[in-house]
Amino acid sequence: MTTAPAPVRQLDDSAVAELTQAAERILADCGTSATSPALLRRVADAAAHLGQATRDRCRPVDTDHGLYVLRGLPVDDVEVGATPESWAKAGDSGALWDLVLLLLASAMGNPIAWEGQQEGRFVHNIVPAPGHERKQTGASSNVLLSPHTEDAFHPGRAHLLLLGCMRNHDHIATTAASVRRVRLAEADVATLCQAELPILPDDAYTQARDVSGSQPAVPTLWRGECGLTLRFDPAYTPLGRAGAAYRAAYARLEAELERVSMAVSLDPGEVLVLDNDLVVHGRVPFRARYDGTDRWLKRASVRVPGRRTRPVAENREDGYGQTVIEAHAL
Repeated sequence: MTTAPAPVRQLDDSAVAELTQAAERILADCGTSATSPALLRRVADAAAHLGQATRDRCRPVDTDHGLYVLRGLPVDDVEVGATPESWAKAGDSGALWDLVLLLLASAMGNPIAWEGQQEGRFVHNIVPAPGHERKQTGASSNVLLSPHTEDAFHPGRAHLLLLGCMRNHDHIATTAASVRRVRLAEADVATLCQAELPILPDDAYTQARDVSGSQPAVPTLWRGECGLTLRFDPAYTPLGRAGAAYRAAYARLEAELERVSMAVSLDPGEVLVLDNDLVVHGRVPFRARYDGTDRWLKRASVRVPGRRTRPVAENREDGYGQTVIEAHAL
């Protein structure tokens, strides 16, 4: 793993003022950042009128790293309040920054939410939660969060993932690795482009964990129009069902992703933007204190209309019954 700096895009003062003032107006008028048709209409309108400087910083990922850090937003450690005890108790904690992140997401594409996760909100709070220390979800802490594609089990998963930092006193790193930087033999690529195994829903989707029904096999890699992409979540992939050749190729891919992995320690106000078709992400272990000062991120997921980076066969998947809600298609 490397600690080399991630590509950075700096928001200038005018862009910061534009985003925060728009968020303040929406919050004052709506009184909450919780999802509602009225709030989403306001966000869509404000995002449509963002200036060119802001839109330029929201342009697609344009390097093989598959990510960048958006820098310049001013998060005050006192004003933002204590780190929530769990996502379920977060409510409107950091509501202004929910709306800033939603504005950025709307400038990049169409934000999505899930009926079965975090009460259908479009911005999630990622904080450690008691009892979840060793889970493979964002609420864990004591274990390495394995590198994965966000919501890999679902065909409606995000194209882009935004992770906005509210607090990170302990400099806990997000890990990220791009499939465009790995070195794999052509035979391994060909093997992993075959649909041999399913990816099962993760523990954040409790209603989908009854997987006794259809479990469609999906490819780990795919050659798209713009290059190699991946769909990867080893913690929820039943590798024991695969043949020896597939397991060996998968292990070599894991090793290569580890080799090119970057450690990105976000500061408050920084937003890590990841291309979810190119990059797997995770998190290093840490010890949670549960005293209001723990690491606190906000997460937004974005689909990009018209993007063609995935196999057509995904259109036939049912996503284990989980419903995606598109913000600006309501």
